[in-house]
Amino acid sequence: MPQQRRSRIDIINDILEAIQRKGGKIKPTHLMYKANLSHKLMTSYLEELMSKELVQEISEKQYRYLIITDEGYKFIEKFKQMKEFKESFGL
Repeated sequence: MPQQRRSRIDIINDILEAIQRKGGKIKPTHLMYKANLSHKLMTSYLEELMSKELVQEISEKQYRYLIITDEGYKFIEKFKQMKEFKESFGL
């Protein structure tokens, strides 16, 4: 089966899960590699995620970090339920 391109919602979920796997806090460069995105693409997704309050940016000891918010955790949970629902019908 050929590799399918990730949908927009899959990429958003991948970004949020990458932050979650790092304990809820990650440096932007690490996120770029973990979510397998170009810098340009990651920046545009992060702007959207921050405007929707799924992710926040903080500074700590001269480093920038991205942290997942409670809304971000809710998104991951709902997305997982959606995938399970879809798979339960073999779709």
